[in-house]
Amino acid sequence: MVIIMSTNIRSSKETISVAPEVIQKFMPPRIESSRKGDNGIVLVVGGSKIYHGAPLLSSLAALRAGADLVYTAVPESNALAIRSFSPNLIVLPLPDDDFTLDSAKTLLNILPKKVNTVAMGMGMHIRNPDAMIYLINELKNSETKLILDASSLIPAILPHISKTDTVVTPHAGEYERLFKNEKIENEDDDENNSFNNMGPANTVEEQISNTNMMASKYGITIVLKGYHCIICNGSRTAVIKRTTPAMTVGGSGDVLSGVIATLLAKVKDDPFVASILAVYLNGIAAGLAYKRVGLHMVATDLIEELANAMKPYDLVKEKY
Repeated sequence: MVIIMSTNIRSSKETISVAPEVIQKFMPPRIESSRKGDNGIVLVVGGSKIYHGAPLLSSLAALRAGADLVYTAVPESNALAIRSFSPNLIVLPLPDDDFTLDSAKTLLNILPKKVNTVAMGMGMHIRNPDAMIYLINELKNSETKLILDASSLIPAILPHISKTDTVVTPHAGEYERLFKNEKIENEDDDENNSFNNMGPANTVEEQISNTNMMASKYGITIVLKGYHCIICNGSRTAVIKRTTPAMTVGGSGDVLSGVIATLLAKVKDDPFVASILAVYLNGIAAGLAYKRVGLHMVATDLIEELANAMKPYDLVKEKY
């Protein structure tokens, strides 16, 4: 697996092969005297009448990645299924199958503790963008770090996450939806054109250039998922190649969001580094699952291998 890193992607050709010691350098240690909550409190918000599995996968991944506590906020119609699947999860039922303003206000009222990070959007159906904007602004005010995925990636959120170190994790289609109102400058034309397509026809260089512009403009970290996973915060860029085509299975992106949420709770001030660690380790876990079950991997196989992927980098310290 190779990471291409640069402070200026247009001029630098520096290529770094990621060795275990590089990951170990950035992996946050667990303090021997730490107490419950010191190693991350994560909130996952998602689910709908049809999709209960997405927030479940994200929550299980966050726990397996090392979070002390994970709260899973889902519609009440999902709550029993998720509670039945794992006793490790703390489920917070929301009143509506769609995500509404009432859902957002209910969640904030019943949340037992202040959380470090929140991953949201997985499997969600948003009735009104104002509900998502309200929750984002309330979480920002409590200094909670955000990881936005899937249904939460809508253009209306952009002014509200600008300059907040938020992480967004779109695939190509979600990326186009999120930035569909953006204009880019075409070097062959004096006029502004509509936002570029980000599908398979585009080169990695074109995708990097585009994500760099959007990350820089909004002051966010973008994790563009695909065969080449591009991580960019506007000043630094990394590209990590997918380890196996088995990762196209539904739910692997939900797993990634949960891992990012935990690592961002630990690497509190650097969402770019947290995202690199999560993408890399998620890929290692997928590679291990592929060795075990081949192209028949499902997302829960990936979660089961997260511990094996991360264990070589575990470190306990007496103090920081």
